[in-house]
Amino acid sequence: MKNISSLVEHLLASTSLKGDLLTTVTLLALSLAVALLAWLVYMFCLKVLSPVIVRITRKTEVAWDDYLLNTQVLRSACNVVPAVIVWKLMPPLFAAYPLAQDLIVKATAIYITVAMMRLAVSFIASFKLFDSDKEHRTAAQQYFHSFCGVLKIVVLFLGIIVIISIVIDRSPLTLLAGLGATSAVLMLVFKDSITGLVAGIRLTSNNMVRKGDWITMDKAGVNGIVEDITLSTVKVRNFDQTIVTVPPQKLIEDSFQNWQGMREGEGRRVKRALYIDFRSIAVADGGLKRQLADSGLLRKEEMRGEAVNLTLFRRYVERWLSGRDDVVSGLTFFVRQLEPTPNGLPIEIYFFLKQKEWKSYEHHLAEIMEHVYALAPVFGLRIYQRI
Repeated sequence: MKNISSLVEHLLASTSLKGDLLTTVTLLALSLAVALLAWLVYMFCLKVLSPVIVRITRKTEVAWDDYLLNTQVLRSACNVVPAVIVWKLMPPLFAAYPLAQDLIVKATAIYITVAMMRLAVSFIASFKLFDSDKEHRTAAQQYFHSFCGVLKIVVLFLGIIVIISIVIDRSPLTLLAGLGATSAVLMLVFKDSITGLVAGIRLTSNNMVRKGDWITMDKAGVNGIVEDITLSTVKVRNFDQTIVTVPPQKLIEDSFQNWQGMREGEGRRVKRALYIDFRSIAVADGGLKRQLADSGLLRKEEMRGEAVNLTLFRRYVERWLSGRDDVVSGLTFFVRQLEPTPNGLPIEIYFFLKQKEWKSYEHHLAEIMEHVYALAPVFGLRIYQRI
């Protein structure tokens, strides 16, 4: 660089420039040349080298290089190259000006550090792309997802330490050794991140919630699908298309309901109760038995002896449910009495529907309950209704 500087100064000496003006113009010309070289290298990396790398990764059989060498990572890497050129070539030009040389060295070093931080953060973020196309995320994937967030914090923390060391002209190791005295401040600054990390580890290690799970939490107004879990937030898209963000520690401290087991199981539970008027419960007479037998609701053998109309009604509903195609026969289903109330005798109907999707589930449930409500008077029963 010194030889090039002398050559440029010799060429400019043939002009009318003399003395300090010649030195200034030479320094300016060389600075512009270095800036132009850095820009050309940057454009070459951005417009030529990066597209070539992208095409090569797309043609390979493996998929990991498509994620790790994505456009964002390559663009961040391109920002580092011109800074390195300026850092190597610019300071020698200002050897006669120690203050300016020191400022250029520090400024370029700080820029390189920031660019490397952005590159590291982009590279870490690219790991999340491995499961971006999946609706659900396993516990191991979620743990790794949270770990990537921790790595980003570590990168930012180390980058800040390096920048401070450059400004005060001290070794980064010296600053790291003295962090014990400022640990309380750091704990305060990163309190939410540390708390979120611990809560995230508990959520993932116990497999309490994953991406794609359906969760409900009444206190936070949550009733939807988990879209993302980070160190500081759990993002849920409710079924009304609103987005709710909940801190991970909130899910640990308060109770929430995860419906994923139901979605992965054979059916969705139905637990409904109807209240029977006590005054309508009676022993079935011959006329009621004949009516039920003629209508095909029950067989005569099922109504022998002193059969109570409510007993016959429960038998019918259980048999009718067992014959429906939309009811899971392999899971528990029954019709039982609950404790009497001032509003009548509760009869609970408990079964599982094969239809787990919300709209289909509600339609089939309504169809079943409407049939039960309509058949109760046939058995001589009245459903209690406060007037």
